[in-house]
Amino acid sequence: MSDPVNKPAHYTSHPSGIECIQITEHMNFNLGNAVKYIWRAGLKSSDPVQDLKKAAFYIQREIERIERLKNNG
Repeated sequence: MSDPVNKPAHYTSHPSGIECIQITEHMNFNLGNAVKYIWRAGLKSSDPVQDLKKAAFYIQREIERIERLKNNG
């Protein structure tokens, strides 16, 4: 049975049986969010393209963060 707070169905329905948080807790915020949206694309909402666009948003933010760090020494 799904627990809507701690274990919603879209958290536990990946074919691997692994919860996304087990992977993303080892990443920074931007990368973790990108993986989260890719991992659950089409599972939380009926629009996987929207989920993938959200992942791309976080990937772009991470690229910009790294570039800022490189440019500021």
